[in-house]
Amino acid sequence: MSSHIDVPSGGVTQNGDARAADVPARTSDRGAATRGALLAAARDVFCESGFAQAAVTDIVAKAGASVGSLYHHFNGKADLYLTLFEEFQGGQQERTREAINAVREAGETDPMRQFIAGAGAYLNGCLEERDVARLFISGDGPPGFDRVMRQRLNKWARRNAALFHTADGGVDEALVMVLTGAMAGAVSEISLMDDEDAARKLADEIMGIVGTIRNPRTEQR
Repeated sequence: MSSHIDVPSGGVTQNGDARAADVPARTSDRGAATRGALLAAARDVFCESGFAQAAVTDIVAKAGASVGSLYHHFNGKADLYLTLFEEFQGGQQERTREAINAVREAGETDPMRQFIAGAGAYLNGCLEERDVARLFISGDGPPGFDRVMRQRLNKWARRNAALFHTADGGVDEALVMVLTGAMAGAVSEISLMDDEDAARKLADEIMGIVGTIRNPRTEQR
């Protein structure tokens, strides 16, 4: 919450005390630091123990915080899990966006090549953060998380649809669903593999195969 005290930035009150407007800023900084520590601790505990076995007391102990502070920032263990998921997906979306923009700026106009660039970046993110990617794929999440995953997959499919259009200006739904299904399977398998080198090799092979997929119905001359 911002202060409504009218004191010039960087100034002090007339009696020489630090300006009151600094207090909310310091409080906000401390709150952000605590929130970040709780999320980092939750990530470690969830990845080590799984969601069901993770204890709030373990999370706050690892974060050097209190149970009260956890419930100040989050609604509970499930809220921590979902926040971590949204942050991970936000990073993945940014990776995908940057990869597609990069090939577009390089002159690539083929929708499939653009898709390959974005999907490859997504898989690479799963490899770079394999512990947390595995956490969300494992099936050990809060009640209703499977629905959240389906909604996210559908949202990704809708974004993919923007790349693939039919000659009449519609969306190539069949191709979008094939590609989305293939990538969902790839993410699952790669995230669960223990050998990182083998996972990267599989990712490259999958992207090579996906790149050969075409819909003959829309490519007929």
